[in-house]
Amino acid sequence: MGNIKLNISELLPDEPIKDPFEEEIHFNNTVREYILFMVLLLLLSIASHVIVLRYRRKETTHLPPHRHHIDDDDEAIVDRIALWLCTFSLSVSLGAILLLPISIIGNEVLTIYQDSLYVQWINLSLIQGLWNIIFLCSNISLFIGLPFAYLFTEAEGFPGSKKGIRARIVETVVVLTLLVVLVFGVAFILSFLLGYYDQHNLFEILELWGSFYLPFMYSLISCLGVLMLLLFTPVGFAHLFTAMGQLMVKPGFLRDLAEEYQAAIMREDALARQLSRPMTPHAQPIQNTPNMQAVYQRIRQEYNNVKKTRLKLEEHRRAGVFQRTLAYPLALVVLCALTGTAVIIVVLNTLQLLVGIKALPLASAPAILGEAQQGKRTIILVMMGPLGAAVEVVLILYIIAASILGCYSLPGLALIRPKRQNTSMVHIIANCVIVLVLSSALPLLSRTLGITNFDLLGDYGRISWLGNFWVVFGYNVLFASASAACLAKKFTTTLRHEIYIRFKMTALSLMKRDTFKLPPHLLDKSYINASSIKEE
Repeated sequence: MGNIKLNISELLPDEPIKDPFEEEIHFNNTVREYILFMVLLLLLSIASHVIVLRYRRKETTHLPPHRHHIDDDDEAIVDRIALWLCTFSLSVSLGAILLLPISIIGNEVLTIYQDSLYVQWINLSLIQGLWNIIFLCSNISLFIGLPFAYLFTEAEGFPGSKKGIRARIVETVVVLTLLVVLVFGVAFILSFLLGYYDQHNLFEILELWGSFYLPFMYSLISCLGVLMLLLFTPVGFAHLFTAMGQLMVKPGFLRDLAEEYQAAIMREDALARQLSRPMTPHAQPIQNTPNMQAVYQRIRQEYNNVKKTRLKLEEHRRAGVFQRTLAYPLALVVLCALTGTAVIIVVLNTLQLLVGIKALPLASAPAILGEAQQGKRTIILVMMGPLGAAVEVVLILYIIAASILGCYSLPGLALIRPKRQNTSMVHIIANCVIVLVLSSALPLLSRTLGITNFDLLGDYGRISWLGNFWVVFGYNVLFASASAACLAKKFTTTLRHEIYIRFKMTALSLMKRDTFKLPPHLLDKSYINASSIKEE
């Protein structure tokens, strides 16, 4: 026994010793992530279904049950399938909107409670998995789900085929297949024109379509969404003040509710007398008079609008003291503070990019949860700590709310603005497409403007133009300039109108003086007298 020499290195295995509970821990983490994903998807689906049902027009028939035709049943099935697809796409949009706030809040919780075991389940794998699922579902909804819903709603079957739900499905699948081929062909041509073949072979691109085409098409959609946000968000900043003035009760020194209420009552009574049956015995009602249906409908619509205004004024009159005195000024201060903070952050980000203090969004460091400076691209937000994270979350939600409101305030898109219980399924699909594009571009907009620095997009975040200094710099300048111009136009409208009226009155008065002024040849005559001047 004494001659035996033990070598510890010979006893140790070549491979590192694995934790016997590592597979179990990995299994538990995976199950927990799937459960959280399903719970979140369920909650978002319920909220989206309620929203869609709130605005969808109910296509009801007044026929008895024994007289319902097969076409009615087919239309009900088509409408139900389109409703499910719109609900799914809207739930994905809500998830894309909440991605950044959830990531920022989770990072701050891990930063504050680093040693707590109750928050260790919030890790980078959970957040990245959530981002990947959301953006994969965004592509599925945008390129497959919503186009199928629209084509299925408008399909009637190929000519010569038997009418029914099967014929509509066949036509929808064929047209959707052609549309997918067309989209992939356009993406293939654009990738060729943009020089992607310098980095990838043709056969590699055809084989790796999932890792190349989807991120590439998402980059195109995100570029479109960012350009839409550049147009909609500044308009929404200005329109938020108008919407706030319509929803909230203005103080007495800014608005005379009693006078508006009396005017609404008088207008409603006048319209009601026009719609009522005339007092003459042999006269026909207005709705039965030939060629008067359009006039009757217009008066009926105006009567309904005036009635809604009168009911709203009644609610404002019954409002409490706080709502009639301090609510509107406080809301005005909050909106001004949020808008000013957003513009200041964009200006600071522009200056830091110009000086060279801050790197471009493409060169962002990988995300590491639990760091105090993670996600904050502005020095002011870094110095504020958890309060800066709260400001980021509020600004992100404020920007998406302003962009959606600005979208529906433009003349063209205002026609498809959803109305409660009066929106067709085609308009619901169009609105879902708009919200999905805007929500998918929100993380990219936040990184471009310097609001946050989270880069959890993975393959979907490989967007080459984020590394171009002039593109990012020009976008920041345009966003700040457009926001300032819209706000200046909003708050100086009354002043500019008053100045225009004063200049117009001055010009008219000068023109009147020139009209009654004597000609020069008469003023040079020495023999003209006062009476002739008066006559002239």
